[in-house]
Amino acid sequence: MTAPLKHSAPVTVDVALGDRAYDIVIGRDVLASLGERVAALRPGVRTAIVTDRTVARHWLEPAEASLAAAGVPTSRIVVEEGEGSKSYTTLTQVSEALIAAKIERNDLVIALGGGVVGDLAGFAAAILRRGVDFVQVPTSLLAQVDSSVGGKTGINSPQGKNLIGAFHQPVLVIADTSVLDTLSPRQFRAGYAEVAKYGILGDEAFFAWLEKNHADIFSGGAGREHAIATSCRAKAGVVSRDERETGERALLNLGHTFGHALEAATGFSDRLFHGEGVSVGMVLAAEFSAQLGMISSDDAARIARHLSAVGLPTRLQDIAGFTQEGLPDADALLALMAQDKKVKRGKLTFILLEAVGRAVIANNVEPQPVRDFLQAKLKA
Repeated sequence: MTAPLKHSAPVTVDVALGDRAYDIVIGRDVLASLGERVAALRPGVRTAIVTDRTVARHWLEPAEASLAAAGVPTSRIVVEEGEGSKSYTTLTQVSEALIAAKIERNDLVIALGGGVVGDLAGFAAAILRRGVDFVQVPTSLLAQVDSSVGGKTGINSPQGKNLIGAFHQPVLVIADTSVLDTLSPRQFRAGYAEVAKYGILGDEAFFAWLEKNHADIFSGGAGREHAIATSCRAKAGVVSRDERETGERALLNLGHTFGHALEAATGFSDRLFHGEGVSVGMVLAAEFSAQLGMISSDDAARIARHLSAVGLPTRLQDIAGFTQEGLPDADALLALMAQDKKVKRGKLTFILLEAVGRAVIANNVEPQPVRDFLQAKLKA
């Protein structure tokens, strides 16, 4: 592992996509450079900021001030906080507001917020006037290390998560690590699940570093920038090689086949944040891999132990009320998985593990072993 970054040294990670390449700028207080960077990137541009009510209270005015200082006109579109905003209704509201703001093809939409805002604003940009460029300004840890990078945008369907969307790459990502200081402990922990994911699926040395240094990341030390930059480099590399998830990029879905079903089972509500679902999903994927003889039970336990140590849920029983309500059972969860984007001709695709730091794509997984596995977990 390289030495941790200093707070005073922002780092730029390049996402290499030919003539559509873009930078991820990571560091404390880099939000102040938003206007200068936008003006340099697109002289004479008009912008519209899409954000949610909670983020707006903390970061909308600083973002607008930075744009104003650089002579960049902007308007604001504020939506409700939470996964419920990734809906047809809110997409229509945002799209109509962008049209009313006279955002044209050579202008920019700015997504200021977490993963929900980034997915929603990015999808609105993708379909507005058949495609308007956008900038990601992620304000959650999860968005900074995962959802703001790679161009996946979209909304949820009542039948499943992220089933309506488009690949639409941003032209710039500004990841200001100081904005993470305003997150609740639960929100930060949820984002950390995606950081741990990069170590679990492809970098055992990084995972070992996280085991030793997670306290520094949570306290806002220099390790925070190091963890974010390492995660962004990992994702940027994968996206550069497989933009539209025809192969390697599927590995980034570790824990998501289980996790998305759990999110749907809890109604895409605050009962289970996305990162929490990924945490439980990664442990389930590791334990299922161990059951199949692919990974040792000790490695599966190591993953669960670390995620539990930082306060993340690792079992179905850790989800409030999940096993007591009588609502979800193995068949219900399998039905939700059957609506997942990664289903092919009715067969499930899972990302499974051969070791900590080595994930593999398992196509055409038969549902019965998964059902039996889930049934045992629900009764545990």
